[in-house]
Amino acid sequence: MDMDDLSNNVIAGSELDVSVQKVLQNTYMLLGATIGFSAVMAGASILLRVPYMGLWMLLPYFGLLWMVEKNKNNSSGIAWCFALTGFLGVTLGPILSAVLALRGAEPIMLALGSTALTFFAASAYVLQTRKNLSAMGGFLFIGLMVAFVGGIANIFLQIPALALTVSCMFAILCTGLIMWQTSMIIHGGERNYISATVTLFVMLYNLFTVFLTFFGMGNDE
Repeated sequence: MDMDDLSNNVIAGSELDVSVQKVLQNTYMLLGATIGFSAVMAGASILLRVPYMGLWMLLPYFGLLWMVEKNKNNSSGIAWCFALTGFLGVTLGPILSAVLALRGAEPIMLALGSTALTFFAASAYVLQTRKNLSAMGGFLFIGLMVAFVGGIANIFLQIPALALTVSCMFAILCTGLIMWQTSMIIHGGERNYISATVTLFVMLYNLFTVFLTFFGMGNDE
């Protein structure tokens, strides 16, 4: 099942407003395209042996995110969306290279499968039940910020239990935010498919890196 199938299968025979259907379809189409572009950029990053950026990646990330939000209502917003997701693909290259060197391709395949399963399950649940999860947004974003700060702190503290806790928090919160964003679309709270795409992509990126940590790095002695 691809992004278009998810949208079409749920929308078919439903009572969703035409404008909601259009936002969903545009969001899933752009999400699929940006995932493909990001994968190409990750592959190029591996081939070119781009070094790991660490926390320095946050500077261009937030800059590109700001440009997407600034231009989300005009055609250049799509270009900035591809720039942001392509950059995130580049940042994955060094991580994937390390996993390939340590564990081979299996952890990457497991992480991809787990990310896809989580996304489709979370999205389909909201699309089928039509649950309004708009009230969860504030709680989820605050939780994500707490997990982010915890992750930054653990770079210096190097506490395994904290690392595992933060990873679990990210996985749960990102899944919740996928559900929240989907709910916002179907209940009229989100009408800009570029913003919706970026939110979903970033949550998928975070989920993938968390699963990659579990499968690729979790068995190090």
